[in-house]
Amino acid sequence: MTKKFLEVLQRIGVVIVILLSFTIFIATPVKAASLSGDLLKQPPTEITVSLGNSANELKYEPNHLELVAGKRYKLKLTNPSNQKHYFTAKDFADGIWTQKVEAGKVEVKGAIHEIELKPGAEADWVFVPLKPGKYGLHCPIPGHTEAGMTGDIVIQ
Repeated sequence: MTKKFLEVLQRIGVVIVILLSFTIFIATPVKAASLSGDLLKQPPTEITVSLGNSANELKYEPNHLELVAGKRYKLKLTNPSNQKHYFTAKDFADGIWTQKVEAGKVEVKGAIHEIELKPGAEADWVFVPLKPGKYGLHCPIPGHTEAGMTGDIVIQ
């Protein structure tokens, strides 16, 4: 190969890298919006999920959530049963940006993978889905998953 040909290939490679970088940045407007603070001005869509119920049935109500990537949500978790339950969805949690979790007078920030709610407890989880996909939800307490305390979360 000639030196001129190699120089042309090198220039094409640089252009491709620049285009790919630009495409990745454009494809993730949520990250750009969160950097500018615009995302935090967006009012969250509230969704309430009950972990169990007053009849002590082992289920999530609702057990199917459909979310949109790039939209801000406030997941209101409640536990009306007389036993503790978990909202566990690790892969889902890895595909979102958590702004905060509030419970009582405590606010937690950073990566969250599961939330335990004791009887009568409530918590608010404010987040923005980033990664589309279908994610499993379950309560890892022995017997709870097997009894039907499962669900799924779809991010479009």
